[in-house]
Amino acid sequence: MNLHELLRNPGSRLPFRCELSTDRLDFPAVLSYTAAPVGEGYIVNSAGALTLRGTLSAAMRCVCDRCAAEFDREVSCPLDIPLASELQDEENPDYFLLEGDELDLEDLLETVFILNMDTRFLCRADCKGLCSRCGKNLNEGPCDCRAESDPRLAVLEQLLDDKP
Repeated sequence: MNLHELLRNPGSRLPFRCELSTDRLDFPAVLSYTAAPVGEGYIVNSAGALTLRGTLSAAMRCVCDRCAAEFDREVSCPLDIPLASELQDEENPDYFLLEGDELDLEDLLETVFILNMDTRFLCRADCKGLCSRCGKNLNEGPCDCRAESDPRLAVLEQLLDDKP
């Protein structure tokens, strides 16, 4: 994306819309994308400082990390990214660097998408997962497995089991 005209005109805006290829957006818990990630918004020049503003959204078919159930998830993250032609403060890497007057919009949006992706995918916040013994999905109800006892009390349990 060429930003030459935007850089020369403070106060101006340049709208953008970019659909990302999902080839490099491979996450183990994402089975497929039902709607490809799309970034929309504008780049604004405020007194010579460029800022990319908008939203990045996608719809995915995922598998839960706890119970292995498939579920649909929509993600959306706001974009408010300062752009710079050179890094002026080594300790503040919050700027996305331009290559001359050019911005690799797809690279920027891919980076933001990857950094904002959850590390764990859960079908719901209170997912109970699977029983470690029988594998039953505990979200569907309790399993018939007996509660595991403390091994230090095994001798006492044997005494209780031996009684008629």
